[in-house]
Amino acid sequence: MAKEIAKVKKYDVFERVFSGRTDGNPFVDYDIKAVFESDGERKEVTGFYDGDGNYVIRFMPSFEGEYRYTVRGSFSDTEYTGILKVTPADRNNHGPVRVRNRFHFAYDDGTPYYSVGTTCYVWELRDDKLIDETLKSLKKAGFNKIRFCIFPKHYVYNLDEPRSYPFEGTPVGSYLLTPENFMEYDYRTTGNNWDFERFNPGHFRHIEKCIRALKKIGVEADLIVFHPYDRWGFSNLERNVEIRYMNYIINRFSAFSNVWWSMANEFDILPNRDDSVWDFYGNFFLEHDPYNHLRSIHNCLRLFDHNASWITHVSYQRMDLYKTAEDTDGLRERYQKPVVLDEIAYEGNIQCGWGDITGEEMVRRFWEGAMRGGYPGHGETFLDKEGILWWSHGGKLKGESWKRVKFLRSILNDTPGLGLKKVRAEWDCVTAVCEDDAFEEETGYRIDYFSFMRPGFREFNMKDGCDYTVEVIDTWNMTLTKAGTFNGKFKIELPGRPYMAIRLKKAKF
Repeated sequence: MAKEIAKVKKYDVFERVFSGRTDGNPFVDYDIKAVFESDGERKEVTGFYDGDGNYVIRFMPSFEGEYRYTVRGSFSDTEYTGILKVTPADRNNHGPVRVRNRFHFAYDDGTPYYSVGTTCYVWELRDDKLIDETLKSLKKAGFNKIRFCIFPKHYVYNLDEPRSYPFEGTPVGSYLLTPENFMEYDYRTTGNNWDFERFNPGHFRHIEKCIRALKKIGVEADLIVFHPYDRWGFSNLERNVEIRYMNYIINRFSAFSNVWWSMANEFDILPNRDDSVWDFYGNFFLEHDPYNHLRSIHNCLRLFDHNASWITHVSYQRMDLYKTAEDTDGLRERYQKPVVLDEIAYEGNIQCGWGDITGEEMVRRFWEGAMRGGYPGHGETFLDKEGILWWSHGGKLKGESWKRVKFLRSILNDTPGLGLKKVRAEWDCVTAVCEDDAFEEETGYRIDYFSFMRPGFREFNMKDGCDYTVEVIDTWNMTLTKAGTFNGKFKIELPGRPYMAIRLKKAKF
């Protein structure tokens, strides 16, 4: 029996690598499991085969103090034990994001989390230079979540081969793809050479490297487990292969505190799956992920039933040409869960209606969604001579909305309490207050957002006898101007421009 003492910080990843059997197929023939116990928790975790005779156990502790652990499995005849001493978390490491206050989020240590995310479907499968550029752009923009795929993606403006593949084998590689013929490609007639019983560990090691890099800059990795845009045969696997794949990514990725699970991008256009399959897969993650990371499923043409118990929050793609963030109200009421508006169209200049809205409209949708108690997501699809679109490849942000989205995040971070909700105040604007507040009570915090309307002034009648500090917010020019302190009836002058808001804070005594 071998024993060792190790140290790790709370919410960080403890990892041990063991040598084990290599005969047969280690991906399917052998297992490795561990139990971690302390006064605060007991976790059973499953490890994974990482190639070259290496078996790996990972663990994320949620408590400080001393853990005892035991590792055993068919990978080896040896049982391993050890002591893990967990020290306090780093100042900026707050643990996994959890649902809090029904409609909102907070990190595991209670720190509020306001999701301001973006989409870059396969940024991590590009070359190192572009990946580094993406990480710099994410940090500069202030995004705190990014959606991306584990499998490579085949779609217009994304026709190159990825840097790696999830299974051992080779792609066809001889079919000339163009924006005109990309939808005609059929992997079933051209063939691929994959061994679906053997994963390519290098593919997953690289994704882990990217997850770690995101963690360093405070960004959640919203991992898309399945998607329909495929020319390699990964969108329509045998069920036993998909289950083995789900097991593998849970065992590899779940110990990272910044992981979310998205069962699918556009679940309703993936082949050979009805909703019962998605329920089975979602419950599989619920049962097998020892850390209970957030779970969602993303739609194309129809909504999934987000009342399902395995779904932690609504992940929404707009289904109407015009109505987008305004759907937040109905989604909150219907599902009683946080609403993340992951796709409300993209700022860009391509020919598609989902990818050619203005920066002003993207920012308006962000403010509409946020003031209604939702969490909108950003996207950008500017086509240039290099063919690098942020929406899929990452790189440099070319638009105007990301700067204003960063400004909105700063406003959200100032929210007292945990999260906003829309209330009935005036009929001609969207008024947000803190989720737990009755209107004009408790924190006395309120934002009136005027969207594309452009009043020249606004009159208020605060009947509680309290003083209010009033600020005028220009959401496009990113300014916050103090208007003064008022009570009772008062008038606030506005510049007569669209995209303005007024914030009222009850003065403290």
